[in-house]
Amino acid sequence: MELVVGASNTTMRSLLGKLGGLLAQEYALMSGVRGDVQYINDELASMQAFLRDLSTAPDRHDNRLKDWMKQIRDMGYDIEDCIDDFAHRIPRDPSSDFKCLFIRTRFYELRTWWPRRNIASKIAELKVRAQQIGKRRRRYGVDNPINLNNGPLVRAVTYEIAEHQLTGHQLIVTKEPVGVTADMKKLEDWLDLDKPVEMCDKERIVLSIAGFGGVGKTTIAMALYQNARDKFDCRASVTVSQNYDQGAVLRMILKQVKPHESDPNIEGRSHSELMEELKTYLAEKRYLLLIDDIWSAQTWENIRKCLPHNDKKGSRVIVTTRFQAVGSAACSRRAEINFLHSVDFLSDEESKKLFDQSVSESNNNIGSEKELPPEDVWKICRGLPLAIVTMAGIVASNPRKSIKDWKEACNSLFPELMPSLTLDGVTRILDYCYNDLPADLRTCSLYLSIFPKGSKISRKRFTRRLIAEGFVSEKQGLSDEEVAETYFNQLIKRKIIRPVEHSSNGKIKSFQVHDMVLEYIVSKSSEENFITVVGGHWLVPMPTNKIRRLSVQSSGSEHGNSTKHMNLSQVRSLTMFRSLDQLHFHSFNNGILQVLDLEGCKGLKEKHLNDMCRMLVLKYLSLRQTDISKIPSKIAKLEYLETLDLRETNVTELPKSAGQLKRIINIFGGNKSSRKGLKLPQEITKETMKALRVLSGIEIDDKSTGVAGLHQLTGLRKLAIYKLRLQKGSETLTQLGSAIEYLGSCGLQTLVLNDEGSDFINLLDTMSGAPPRYLSALELSGNLKDVPQWITKLSNLNKLTLSVTVLRTDTFVLLRDLPLLFSLTFSLSAAKQDEAIVDIIDDNKSQSGGVIYVPALERIEMRFEAFEGLFGVDTLKSLKEVHLRVNSTADDITNFIVDDLKAIKAPKIIVDHVISS
Repeated sequence: MELVVGASNTTMRSLLGKLGGLLAQEYALMSGVRGDVQYINDELASMQAFLRDLSTAPDRHDNRLKDWMKQIRDMGYDIEDCIDDFAHRIPRDPSSDFKCLFIRTRFYELRTWWPRRNIASKIAELKVRAQQIGKRRRRYGVDNPINLNNGPLVRAVTYEIAEHQLTGHQLIVTKEPVGVTADMKKLEDWLDLDKPVEMCDKERIVLSIAGFGGVGKTTIAMALYQNARDKFDCRASVTVSQNYDQGAVLRMILKQVKPHESDPNIEGRSHSELMEELKTYLAEKRYLLLIDDIWSAQTWENIRKCLPHNDKKGSRVIVTTRFQAVGSAACSRRAEINFLHSVDFLSDEESKKLFDQSVSESNNNIGSEKELPPEDVWKICRGLPLAIVTMAGIVASNPRKSIKDWKEACNSLFPELMPSLTLDGVTRILDYCYNDLPADLRTCSLYLSIFPKGSKISRKRFTRRLIAEGFVSEKQGLSDEEVAETYFNQLIKRKIIRPVEHSSNGKIKSFQVHDMVLEYIVSKSSEENFITVVGGHWLVPMPTNKIRRLSVQSSGSEHGNSTKHMNLSQVRSLTMFRSLDQLHFHSFNNGILQVLDLEGCKGLKEKHLNDMCRMLVLKYLSLRQTDISKIPSKIAKLEYLETLDLRETNVTELPKSAGQLKRIINIFGGNKSSRKGLKLPQEITKETMKALRVLSGIEIDDKSTGVAGLHQLTGLRKLAIYKLRLQKGSETLTQLGSAIEYLGSCGLQTLVLNDEGSDFINLLDTMSGAPPRYLSALELSGNLKDVPQWITKLSNLNKLTLSVTVLRTDTFVLLRDLPLLFSLTFSLSAAKQDEAIVDIIDDNKSQSGGVIYVPALERIEMRFEAFEGLFGVDTLKSLKEVHLRVNSTADDITNFIVDDLKAIKAPKIIVDHVISS
């Protein structure tokens, strides 16, 4: 199937809903316009049915059909713009107020005459356009879709939504890639990674890893990088690619090699300043760099000039490239070694092992009772890991296909004999993978082109944006959030995306898209005019059509200036990365922009915030990790706003007018690492914020006036209080306890409480009502003396975080019968170490003799800046991994103890150094 089907089908479905709403407004339409709207509605319904038929047909679309489908899409976009423009220009329908209805109606008609006349004219034009598209299809012979034998349509790819929800949680362990054991050993020897630092070659070594796209270069390089990172003073990993911004690359390296230093002015530095700063800093360090996907020798030369000359500290640089000549130009040479490694294709034995392993990971239901696919499926991949994994994802998602079906599929993909897999062969396999997707998943796949190559994409950010764009809706009794999660799980299962980081509860936290897969998606998305990418890693032609979704991925002036020549009046979704310097909001139509994501952008000013408050149909607004400190009171104008993300900003409170955001679903604020919170909004009532489901990152003290209103938020599913400071016996403390008890009975699923000395968490055990039985995640931080006894009744609890003050054997005894508990964390999160907490910890140690008995423990994760040691881990037979996250402010003794632990062979010890907040 061509990509246009998935996108257009979604557009039509959203549009038909809006047209239905427009027809329901009795007084909004001028005389004669209602018939035009009804005609357009009926015509689009027929077009949507046609698109659904196309999604079930074989991929035999000629150019006439593709062009006709694009005409449908463009007309749908224009109709949607017209309706949204109508929505904010025409005031509320007077029929909702029966007092003096006749007078109000006449006044309404006079006051709205001009905008209604203007919109009526547009609707009449769109009706004519719809008629012309229908006639054009017949005139040029665009026929109904049929298969090659003129038989019935091929059965659609369907699945039951509920079948693909993840019901369990997975413990993620580090795995060595298939077929690279010998390569890894050789490369580690080349880089002296098994030798003590004092015995290593003091000359800087540049190792080049070259090979065909998708052969596993980055996988090998990243494995080397992860295994070696703790042997160096500092480290950085960056992706370069074909079309790169050198300034952006230098900034990324600097941020990683100096994790404990936050430079607010780094975005404004010139190239020469960045280069000099990097040279100076690395000159006294033993560093490790991974430079991924270099496309030319000149690119490497430009990067090399930014590194110190005559480096004698034993630094190492790993370079990956698709081209042997580039690898040869970059690599170091010694008398006996040329540090260029060429990655070869997998053998048949390795290919089958990777294929079987990938299918098993995707679908544990495929076993001996299922009809296994023929070896043709992995043999057509000719040993290319990317192709093998992709085909494995398709097989896992089609368990009902027979051996005959798979043989026919392989023959259709490669009817001719191919001794090796070319770039064209990879594209055929990716085409087959994409065409196998249901229409909704095609749209979700296209949406991945929003994000830059090599970036770690937050799962929650991705799914929330899918909802905001209207690509996800309630289905089969599931909420839109649950459907979005299901779509995400399907993309994982089909190997279109791969997880890179997991939360402690076993759920995927962030993911990546393989660069060749993303390149394919970006190309198709550009062809479809679905998403326009500016300043990305690949050279794509600038659109000649109107732009609907814009992703500006580079802060380089040449990329920012290129938007000046674009028609931005129909942009509905804007995503910016790095800097706002080259973009002006006045270029956009405030009446149709629905998604604005500026996460991590620099240069955000008050004028930008005022411009945002004019975007009247905005649904998703992310200002996370920006420099803002205040939200204008005009934010109340954003009556359609559903998600507001202010995490890791300097915003400490919302204006009172924020209580007027009647459609708001998610409010995120504060900084969990530093325990800074957003003051609880004062105007919280069921009438104003009745749709609110997530209230995360707030601060409550005795001056908080909105606590009593928490009772009204009966739809709340997550409440996270990052800072709780209340006087014992205060009225606010009583109100909060009552609110939490009530919300727990209404469906609250996640509760986070960081108590800074108010003793509130120790009063939870005295709740008189039923325990919060719907909780699946609970976090209690502070001076916790005992675990609440009602916790044993939380049958849905899978993630639990408790203060380290209850790290005792009796706590494990209390928790051992919780049926779904997957993750248990003990934390010490006070901003300043409370003497009372220290006394409790010392008392616990003396009573237990420093020993805690734990049964079947599989993973330990510890985060600290001071560390006395970890003993007995080698006696835990079920233990697979120990993750030590060392704060950047840790002293030399702590770092020495951690280095000593690395010598333990089993379990696997993984160490990360994290930035101090």
